[in-house]
Amino acid sequence: MAEYLASIFGTEKDKVNCSFYFKIGACRHGERCSRLHNKPTFSQTILLQNTYQNPQSAAQVADGTSSAISDVEAQEHYDRFFEDVFLELEEKYGEIEEMNVCDNLGGPPCWQCLCQVPL
Repeated sequence: MAEYLASIFGTEKDKVNCSFYFKIGACRHGERCSRLHNKPTFSQTILLQNTYQNPQSAAQVADGTSSAISDVEAQEHYDRFFEDVFLELEEKYGEIEEMNVCDNLGGPPCWQCLCQVPL
């Protein structure tokens, strides 16, 4: 039994520990996650919550009509955001190994930014 539990630790099959948190050190569900977050004493991952708001999602009105922002304009907006955040974090923390921006599918249209820096 212990061998089986050790083999699934930190994977999708592990129903106790959050595999997303185990892999990158941050979880988009935060403290509301139903699984355990084994927090290390230090981490090379920085979570910036609610840092990007997609202009296409933000421009939708209550009746569900879509925005007047084209896909090209939305991509340009995202590219400027990504470059600004990347350069700011690189200036503050040094070389950036990886940076991901994740959409929040379960709540308001605010995106999370996860940044991995060297130790």
